[in-house]
Amino acid sequence: MKPHSGGRLFKCGICSKDFTWSSNLKKHLRVHTGEKPFKCKICSKQFSRSDNLRNHLKIHTGEKPFKCEICSKQFTQSSNLVNHMITHKSKGLIKCKICSKQFSRYSSLSNHLKIHTCKKTFKCNVCSKQFRHSAHLRRHFIIHTGEKLFKCKDCEKQFARSDDLRKHLRVHTGEKPFKCEMCSKKFISSGNLITHMRIHTGEKPFKCKICFKTFSHSGSLNNHLIVHTGEKPFKCIICSEEFSESHSLRRHLIIHTGEKPFKCEICSKQFTKSGSLIHHLRVHTGEKPFKCKFCSKQFTHSGNLNSHMRIHTGEKRFKCNICTKQFSWSDNLTNHLRVHTGEKPFKCEICSKQFSYYNSLRYHLRIHN
Repeated sequence: MKPHSGGRLFKCGICSKDFTWSSNLKKHLRVHTGEKPFKCKICSKQFSRSDNLRNHLKIHTGEKPFKCEICSKQFTQSSNLVNHMITHKSKGLIKCKICSKQFSRYSSLSNHLKIHTCKKTFKCNVCSKQFRHSAHLRRHFIIHTGEKLFKCKDCEKQFARSDDLRKHLRVHTGEKPFKCEMCSKKFISSGNLITHMRIHTGEKPFKCKICFKTFSHSGSLNNHLIVHTGEKPFKCIICSEEFSESHSLRRHLIIHTGEKPFKCEICSKQFTKSGSLIHHLRVHTGEKPFKCKFCSKQFTHSGNLNSHMRIHTGEKRFKCNICTKQFSWSDNLTNHLRVHTGEKPFKCEICSKQFSYYNSLRYHLRIHN
């Protein structure tokens, strides 16, 4: 589109922001309306801009046009390459003299140093929690009083802190100021962005103290803990089967509906989940994005890489609660538990003899053959 004539700018009627081009105003309005007219034909994800859709499609195609000239590593987006280049410029990193942690910016180092230098001199009289700044103590104290002074004019919801109200207002405006530099996805809050980044980094900071399984989100850890307690609060209304986690129930319900909304455009195979379709596409592309840092073996799924890594690390995270013997894989622990329980789930259909392990049954069948 051509720019307007006469020197008058195109103004947004919602936030009063000015634009030189009417097309830019049109794109900007999607921030307020939440409109996402560009849809991925593979996984149905929607985008407000066509260039964001083009970048997203590279996830499915495996295309990586941006190449590092130093180590030849390739990336789907130029911003990812820029972030990667910092790893080669080790001289440009700024190191904390106390704990040796490195930063690319002085401002990041300055904020980090407060952990080492600032004392927590402000103490809460109710719960004895301590803070570095009086403002943080005042903000914390609202937890005990239950006071909610900040009210949303759109939905009447009330908040204890002004910044919580400010974040909430983005639900109504559609504003998402925090952008992921790896996949361009946007978020309402910085916390949501930090949590999302773990998809790209693989970081799993929340660890189960019973089986040592790690998780990206605290909520996922809380849901997982139910596995150990035996509690199953999620019940199927159709067949009454019970589940320990809500997503297990959702996955189970598809058995009753038979719905498979995600279709592969190459072989027409259909899937119940978009993630399953993304994984399946690697069968056609041959992509194996997960590489072992020890032996360079590559895998199509991160879970396969994590299992493989235990060969090198010797980690044994699955522990028998009866005899404390440890195993690298959960299925090995499951097989071992039959030593204690006496369970023999594998039955010979010829003579009805039962076995604890499938391999034992297979060996036994040779007698009949």
